[in-house]
Amino acid sequence: MLHHMTSEPEQQIGVGTQDAFQRLWTPHRMAYIQGENKPTGPGADDGCPFCSIPAKSDEDGLVIKRGEQVYAVLNLYPYNGGHLMVVPYRHVADYTDLTVAETAELGELTKQAMTALRAASGAHGFNIGMNQGSVAGAGIAAHLHQHLVPRWGGDTNFMPVVGHTRVLPQLLADTRKMLAEAWPTA
Repeated sequence: MLHHMTSEPEQQIGVGTQDAFQRLWTPHRMAYIQGENKPTGPGADDGCPFCSIPAKSDEDGLVIKRGEQVYAVLNLYPYNGGHLMVVPYRHVADYTDLTVAETAELGELTKQAMTALRAASGAHGFNIGMNQGSVAGAGIAAHLHQHLVPRWGGDTNFMPVVGHTRVLPQLLADTRKMLAEAWPTA
C-alpha cells in the first residue's frame, strides 16, 4: 500500500461515479492541452517557441547542448524523464528542406544525446522520430524537431496504460543539468 492510500474509495463530489482509484493530479498538463506556447501561425514571428528558445539562457530555455546548426532541448511536456528534442535554429517545417549541414548536425547531436542519456540515466533503449505535419501528430508543425524518448525495461506500467498518467521522477531543471553534465565532449 502506498503512503496515504486507503482501500476505501474517497467521496469526490462532482467528479462522476465514485470508484476505488486514487487521483494523481497533473495540472501542469493543462497548459499543453489548452495550447499554451503554441504558435499563432506558420511563420517564425508567429510565436514559435523553437525560435525563441535560443535567445534564452540554457537553464531558462532548458537547452542541453548548442551546436552551430541545431540545438538539443528538453521537452516541456515529456513522455518520459529525459525526453528531449533536437531542433534546427532555422525555422523550417519539413525534413527535406534541411541543408546538408543541418541534417549532419541533427544526426550528430542525436548520437550525442543517446550517449548522454545512457550515461546519465542508464536508458535501455530509445524512441526517436519526427512527426511531419499536424496530421502526423506534430504539436508544432511549422518548426521541425526530432524527439528522443529514453526507455527502460518495464517503464510501460499501469500508470500510462490504465491510468493515462505519466509519472516523472525529476524536475526538468534537474534533468537538464544532469544531461548537460553527461553530454559527450566530442
